[in-house]
Order: sequence, then C-alpha cells, then structure tokens
Amino acid sequence: MRLGVLDVGSNTVHLVIVDAHPGAKPVPMASQKRVLRLMQYIDDSGAISDHGVKRIMEAMAHAKKLIDDANLDELLPMATSAIREAKNGNKVLKRIRKEFSIDLQVMSGEDEARTTFLAVRRWFGWAAGRIMLVDIGGGSLELAVGDDELPDLAMSLPLGAGRTTKQFFHHDPPLAGELTELRHHVRKLLPDAVRKFGDLPPADHFVGSSKTVRSLTRLAGSVIDGVGPNDRMTLRKWQLDDWIPRLAQLRAESRPALPGVTSDRAFQIVGGGIVLSEVMSAFGIEQLDVSPWAMREGVLLDYLDRLPNN
Repeated sequence: MRLGVLDVGSNTVHLVIVDAHPGAKPVPMASQKRVLRLMQYIDDSGAISDHGVKRIMEAMAHAKKLIDDANLDELLPMATSAIREAKNGNKVLKRIRKEFSIDLQVMSGEDEARTTFLAVRRWFGWAAGRIMLVDIGGGSLELAVGDDELPDLAMSLPLGAGRTTKQFFHHDPPLAGELTELRHHVRKLLPDAVRKFGDLPPADHFVGSSKTVRSLTRLAGSVIDGVGPNDRMTLRKWQLDDWIPRLAQLRAESRPALPGVTSDRAFQIVGGGIVLSEVMSAFGIEQLDVSPWAMREGVLLDYLDRLPNN
C-alpha cells in the first residue's frame, strides 16, 4: 500500500509518503516539509492571525499537489496542538476541508502521547522493558509510560519548544532573566505529572523523541553502535546542561552553524532544551535513548494494525 501521513503541527506542515503493509517496516518514498512556526501567529485572543492562516493554506496547497501526484491508497491527515487550541481552529479546519477536500483529524494531547509511544515501543522492542517517553513538540510536551504497546499513563502539557520560546523569550539571544523565568514556569507545571507517574512502577528505559530532542542529541549527545545498521543515539543530562548556556548566548541566526541544529528549529532550540533539562531533573532521568520514530510513524503503525486480516 502507498500511504501518506500529513501532519499539520505547531512548527511545520509535513507530508510523508511510504510504502507499507501489515507486519513490515514502512519504507519512506517521499517527504515534503514547509516551515510554519504557527506559535508566532497566535494573537492575544488565542486565534491564528490572518497571516498565519495564509501560511497554513500555502503549505496545504503544496502538500495537496504532492498528494494528488502520489496515487495514494490512503491519506492519514492530522493536526496537533496549535490548531487544536486556536480560537479559530475549527474555522481553519473547515476552510481546509472546503478548499482541498482534506479532513484533518485533530489529535488530543493524550492521543499524541499514546501514538508516539506505540512508535517508540515498535522501534526499541520488548527488550527495552518498561519505557518512559519524553516528546517535545512545538506546542506541547508529551509524556507516557508503560510495559506494552499502549501506555499505562499518557499526558500532555503546554510546554512545547515554540510555545515556551514565544511566551518567555523576548530578546535574541534571550536574557538571563528570561531563561530563569522559563525554568520556574516549567517547574510549576511538572509536579502533578511527577506525582501521577510516581504512583506507577518505575521505568526501565527512558526514551526521547521529536525533532527538538534529536537536534539536541546530535549537538550534545553521543552516538554508539546499535543493533543492525542503525546507530544508537543517547543524550545524558550533563551533556545537555553543558550546552544550554552556550546555545543561549548565540543569536538564533547563528545556531544552524552547530551540528544538528537546523534553521527551522534554531529559534526554539534553547526553549526546548530548558524544558527537556527540567523534565529530566524532575523525573530523575540521567540518560535518554533517542527514537527516530515518533508520532507520524505511530499513526502509520496504528492504521496498519487496524486493517482487517486478509
């Protein structure tokens, strides 16, 4: 089957086309990504501005062309936190449906966490034991833990890299006081999650996913031989904390010169790093393994699992 996953997220509109069938690893065939940075276009009322809506529609037009040319068996279109929470999100969804005949399915934060957890479990397998997932998107932070393919607990917090950057960083590079304010904000929001996760058995394996986590790991982490052809990427907390102050001293336009920092994430990498550092501190995580699979792969796997047996 040729399948497409269209992800309208807080930072990008990303279309991935794969060849896949039940029981097999999805094989990527094409990918198209348009940078949005939607969090920058949320106005004081909580709505996406007219310019932000224009950016979404332009990105959708590019995606629609590739979708039409790809002869897909099925398109799996989804939207996450930015549209989910926007005051005019439903209006934007209706316009997309009318102009492109694409019915974006809005995922809840908990669904994002559960779907990403499925992808991570498939990637690391049963030998990983009890997994705790940490996923930092543009708008939200997802956490999940469990022994199986579905987590025992899945949670979403408004601590995405783009959201926190917009909320707390008003200078480039950010001022020391802004960095401190963000850390205090994260610490205020985490205790309830720490308590709920603490009521469950502890994890054997801590896994990070999302582009923000992968970028930070390429910059500050370690690469060692993995099973088969894939390297194992790990990020230790001391490595992350060593790099955050140095990143914070650079202007956003200078950060892509560093390994792993792409231009579309450079403006929010410091905010994402601080959120990740505080999460690791709060949960006592000294090291994360990094999953190359995340929510889009989870959506594909979930779809394939639901197909009737032939």
